[in-house]
Amino acid sequence: MQYTEATQGRVFVLRLEQGDLLPDTIESFAHRKGISSGVVYLLGATDQDSKIVSGPRDAESTRIPMDVNEHLLNDVYESFGFGTLFPDENKVPFLHLHAGFGRNKNALVGCIRPGVSVWLYMEVVIIELLNCTAKRKVNPDNGFTLLEID
Repeated sequence: MQYTEATQGRVFVLRLEQGDLLPDTIESFAHRKGISSGVVYLLGATDQDSKIVSGPRDAESTRIPMDVNEHLLNDVYESFGFGTLFPDENKVPFLHLHAGFGRNKNALVGCIRPGVSVWLYMEVVIIELLNCTAKRKVNPDNGFTLLEID
């Protein structure tokens, strides 16, 4: 296990609007506000044709980039999620957020990295982490951008 200690900084409350894209909107907001590290909560609805990833197709695969299970949401889904923001190798905020999506009796859980579009509106809370040495770096073994602790 690796760890680092951080302190809490500013807290931001965002209202995302119809058609705003994730993770782009949150990453660009973080960049504009100088947030390099943080915790992100979201609550709202996701529009149809949004894409999520739910794990690798084959956990034993050594292919880079790894084949993943990508899902296209065929309708509007209620959504909630939790994620973290840490700088990538270029010191740009990189959001890693997993979310749950539900409609009627259908439910999916996955990573929003491929691109999720907001339906109507979405509430987001960002808690900034200060004095944090964590960062994201591309792992050559699997091609994923993973957390590293200095």
